[in-house]
Amino acid sequence: MLSILERINPHSDRIDMLVELVQQLRPEKAGDAALASARIRTLTHLLGGTPQLASALRSYLTRLLESRRHASLYTDIGVLSNDGFFTELKRRISYRCLPPALGDVYLNDAIDQVLYVNTDYAWINGVPIADWLALYDVLVAAAPAAALATDKPAADPGRTTLLGMLEAIRTLSCRVCSLGLEPRLIRSHADIENFDSPFLMQNIEVNHYLDGYQRLLAERDAPLEDARPILVMLDQCSSVIDKVRRNATTQGTSVALTYVLVALTQSIDRLRKLLFLVDVSGELPAAPTVDLALVADQATPADKPPTSLRRAGAIALAQELVEAHNHKYTVRDLFADNIDLLARNVTENASRTGEHYIADNRSELRGMFLSSAGAGVIVGFMALIKILMGTLRTAPLVEAFLFSLNYSFGFVLIHMLHFTIATKQPAMTASRIASGLSSKDGSNIDLDSMADLLSKVFRTQCIAVLGNLATVLPIAWLIAVCWPLITGTHLASPQKAAHLLHDIDPFHSLALFYAAIAGVCLFLAGLISGYYDNKALYTQMAQRVAQLRALRRLLGPDRLARLALYVENNLGGLMGNLVFGVMLGTIGKLGDGLGLPLDIRHVTFSAANFSTALVALDHHMSWQLAATSIAGFLAIGSVNLLVSFSLALWVALRARKVHFTQGMSLVQTMGRRFLGAPIDFFIGPKNFCSYRPGTEPFGETK
Repeated sequence: MLSILERINPHSDRIDMLVELVQQLRPEKAGDAALASARIRTLTHLLGGTPQLASALRSYLTRLLESRRHASLYTDIGVLSNDGFFTELKRRISYRCLPPALGDVYLNDAIDQVLYVNTDYAWINGVPIADWLALYDVLVAAAPAAALATDKPAADPGRTTLLGMLEAIRTLSCRVCSLGLEPRLIRSHADIENFDSPFLMQNIEVNHYLDGYQRLLAERDAPLEDARPILVMLDQCSSVIDKVRRNATTQGTSVALTYVLVALTQSIDRLRKLLFLVDVSGELPAAPTVDLALVADQATPADKPPTSLRRAGAIALAQELVEAHNHKYTVRDLFADNIDLLARNVTENASRTGEHYIADNRSELRGMFLSSAGAGVIVGFMALIKILMGTLRTAPLVEAFLFSLNYSFGFVLIHMLHFTIATKQPAMTASRIASGLSSKDGSNIDLDSMADLLSKVFRTQCIAVLGNLATVLPIAWLIAVCWPLITGTHLASPQKAAHLLHDIDPFHSLALFYAAIAGVCLFLAGLISGYYDNKALYTQMAQRVAQLRALRRLLGPDRLARLALYVENNLGGLMGNLVFGVMLGTIGKLGDGLGLPLDIRHVTFSAANFSTALVALDHHMSWQLAATSIAGFLAIGSVNLLVSFSLALWVALRARKVHFTQGMSLVQTMGRRFLGAPIDFFIGPKNFCSYRPGTEPFGETK
């Protein structure tokens, strides 16, 4: 380290010596903050004991700062651009493969050259602020190196940085104004058009403030305008953003709108921090990144409170910029910042749908049984059609299309008739449970209420599965028995029957693995349903359909109005069932084409295939084979439910940023309920409690 300091040329603006110096400070392990702190303290000690080295380093850093533009560092790093989500995604992917060319004009390019390791932020943030401030104080106290005859007068690094921050404030303010007037934002909050837009007013206030600041820099004794009106306008901008986010629950949202909200939030946050750092009055509230208690502990006796806060705030902003710089091409962070609101709305729509899948009393349980029984009847005929399609010996792509058509049409018909496929419930009910774990009061959840909800979900799932099986087994059996009376041959040959039974064997085939794949498909179908429900709300689907003049002439205004309302309320369910059918119909053929073990096993179709095989074998089936087959389709159903429910619950909890840590307590509560009344646990007490999902707040665990 000493040899590097001795080789520093105070009159050079080349970046290579700074790269070498930082390389000496960088620990071998990014998380080794203790070693990094020790090296920073060593550097501080060397500079403090050797004034000429401190003088040379100060002059060298000053020339580096003077020769580069600062504003883009504050406006671009850690703040999304105005280009939109997909343009930003494309840019990040391309730059991860081939980074952009670096020049000597911008300060953020210099940071790219110096902090080129993606984990540099870890050790930089791990060094205590007090150590950074001590190093800064040594450099500031050092005398500038003697100037050469050809040198320009030495620049003030503080003034150079200040001018860059002022330029960044103006740029960010213009961006906030531009984003705040986006049509998609105004559409989500129409009051912006009825009153003076805070996004526009903050820009007026910022320009007024910066004009006064320029006069202060030029005249020294000119009064500086108060910056607090800017903060008032920024607070109003934040309020509008919060209202748009709340409105998204009922009006829907999109990736583009979420991107605008994230970009606005980041720009406003950066504006607040920069205003705090350039303020000379000391009357602005502390920036969000400043830990007041930490500043009080680390402030020197000579520091005035505003100065101490600004020094700590500058270090905190620098650490934030370094971390954002290391992550600027990270695709995962872009998704994490921009998909949260959309994911929340998707799962929220699924949650509202899930309330219809939770029975609150025995009457509703009977209704659920009848609804699922109706679905079992249709699935019995869907299984028949699939077997017949398999006998056509068509090309694999054509067969996949026919299978998809059969599945999709059948599932859409089940939805339109208000029947219930048991395995479609978990993706919806999981979101409902997650919403019960995400209250804003921060208190622990009411375990009894949550256990009550889970008990209802469990027994409703059991009744739905029972209803499906209660009809699909006899319907498929009846079809197989009647088929020879119509055609003279069995629906399936003995070889086909053996193949059908092997497909549901849980021990000697990949049936349970394929059931897990079907569970993933069920989970994806739930997300797709929520996405299109959100899209129907956001795009005002009912109004758009009602405006179709051709349909108006064909159906009349009253029928068209009912159709438009039906489409808006059921678009998610229709699209989810349609896509789910396509997935079930194509995955098996996709696996054959790729030579991979890909296929699906669904409990209702597996049960139908069991009945078909039983008839095809003329009911000559050993009890061991029958028991294995029955255990097989029951296990397939359990895997279907478990996988889809687990994935849906995980996504719903992530979307709501809920960290649930009371799982064992909840399991114990459920266990006590089961041991206390095992029969009621499955069929419910005679009179269920009047609790309805969503009517009681559940606390959020820490």
